[in-house]
Amino acid sequence: MSITVEEEIFGLAVNPFTNSPEMVRRYTLKNANGMSVSIIQLGAIIQSVRLPDAYEKVDDVCLGFEDIASYMANKSAYIGGTLGRVANRVANGEYMMNDTKIQVTKNFQDKYQLHGGFVGFDSVIWEVVQKTSEGVVFRHVSPQGHEGYPGSLTCLITYNLDNENRLWARFDATSDRDTVVNISNHAYFNLAGHGAGAKGLAEHTVEIAAEQIVETDEAQIPTGKLVDVNDTVYDLRLPVLLGDRLRQFEDRPIKGYDNCFVINGGQLVKNVVKVAKIVHPPSCRVLEVWTNQPGMQFYTANNLPNEKAGDIPMIGKECTHYVRHCSFCVETEMFPDAMNHPEFPSITLEPGQKYCHEVLYWFKVEESWKCCCNNTL
Repeated sequence: MSITVEEEIFGLAVNPFTNSPEMVRRYTLKNANGMSVSIIQLGAIIQSVRLPDAYEKVDDVCLGFEDIASYMANKSAYIGGTLGRVANRVANGEYMMNDTKIQVTKNFQDKYQLHGGFVGFDSVIWEVVQKTSEGVVFRHVSPQGHEGYPGSLTCLITYNLDNENRLWARFDATSDRDTVVNISNHAYFNLAGHGAGAKGLAEHTVEIAAEQIVETDEAQIPTGKLVDVNDTVYDLRLPVLLGDRLRQFEDRPIKGYDNCFVINGGQLVKNVVKVAKIVHPPSCRVLEVWTNQPGMQFYTANNLPNEKAGDIPMIGKECTHYVRHCSFCVETEMFPDAMNHPEFPSITLEPGQKYCHEVLYWFKVEESWKCCCNNTL
């Protein structure tokens, strides 16, 4: 059985460039194993990832919303969205290029730029340029000067699904003048199911093949240093139980993981390499992350609502409350603020060059976990 691609109307959204309402469609890729992935044109957002566990129970393991209004109301969380032109932080909203200071918008407390600015790639309506036998290709042209960035940037995102439960995402970009590019995706996963909450996340084990992380200051701006993970909570080279590790953050300013791990030796590599493995033993679901990028931001949803402290709830699919530590993100990327750190791998893109970021989310069921876990689902 080949992959099927279904198309349907998801809702209406205002195009931020024309201020006119446009129809947003959802594209659902399905394979022969009962796995499906849904992507919407708004932000090229991964809206749903459904797959069976070892007991043939199908769950949606990706956080998301069922309508456009909820995505707009919760825009600051970037649920499932594409991040760009530059993912992560740009210190002071500025950088130097060709001896010229480039000033970009500062959308985070007027201090720095986060995830591309006020209208990042998560907020635009992507054009669908191709439906293939395996997936969908989205396109967006970011105009010259948008959010302060030089150059007209043409971007393609290709999502493919196969019958090995591999979801491929490829980000390609070209520019008509010197600029900077660092695109990523902000999908939130919980392999116990999107509604399993903090309890479900705590049951996961995580393993990341990184000997260093990018050091940051109290505002999470990189210092320019890479620091060893030895004898720290950031040493995830062997599988650790996430619930145990998160308790070690209770007395820290940042209440969980939100760090760029240095993977692939801190270099852009030619082919995708396995850099992380997350397991939910009770369901036997596994997510492997493979990429060609030098960094991966591992984030444990620390900034989602803390309802115990009185935060306003975030209501997701199936009326689920999405709360602090209810999920994780694995944002493959170049290093944050790389344009301000010549010692980091360059994110400069010149005319005639092609930016290419590949990431593979490989969902598996490892039934060997059945022998050591009770079926509590």
